[in-house]
Amino acid sequence: MPIVKYPRAPEPLWHEWDRKAQKCGLRHTVYAVNGDYYTGEWLDNLKHGKGIQVWKHAGAIYSGDWKFGKRDGYGSYSILDPVTKEYKKVYAGWWKNDTKCGYGVTFYPGAERYEGEWSAGLRSGWGRMYYQDGSIYEGQWLEDRPGGQGMLRLPNENRYEGGWKDGKKHGPGKFFYLDKGQLFEGIWAADIPKCGILIDFGRAEAPAPPQYPIPKIELADPDGVLAEAQAMFDDSQN
Repeated sequence: MPIVKYPRAPEPLWHEWDRKAQKCGLRHTVYAVNGDYYTGEWLDNLKHGKGIQVWKHAGAIYSGDWKFGKRDGYGSYSILDPVTKEYKKVYAGWWKNDTKCGYGVTFYPGAERYEGEWSAGLRSGWGRMYYQDGSIYEGQWLEDRPGGQGMLRLPNENRYEGGWKDGKKHGPGKFFYLDKGQLFEGIWAADIPKCGILIDFGRAEAPAPPQYPIPKIELADPDGVLAEAQAMFDDSQN
């Protein structure tokens, strides 16, 4: 029986549409049903390269690098100001796997600002934080809080230099009372000074020194006492 060859049926039109929808390399703008849209480069139908994502309902916009559908590389994130109706930058810096990672600057309400390192979306590593009251913290961060070694400078120029844990003074440190011309050196635990030595420091230049200077310490070995207190503190943390 002879084999009858029938002409091949024409390819459905939706196949052609599907091929055209496979975005790769070129810049395209794609709209979502909720009003969100993305304009930028693509790879294998994923956002990849340079692009801008606008979230209409959330009032936010991201402009920067993408990698396989996620923010990855350098980019900025902005939100819509409800008063001015203009976008204001919230974060500018590096991203990895859709979260802040690497060096970046974040702008908080009240003119607060953080400049420094991030990991998995949290402040981690070295960084500097400018607070609304004029205080500045500069040093190490761990999981979004000061942790490690750092310095906190207060608006009146008094400052603390030393250890931090969970956002609080912890471990050996020095507190410079420059307004009074005094220096406290000792051991802190959860923001509370446990033991230490208070001496005059820059008393002649201080704007508001106490009426009388601090008497000399009569201990035979004040450094030894402080070292013993440090050892007791270390034992308590183990």
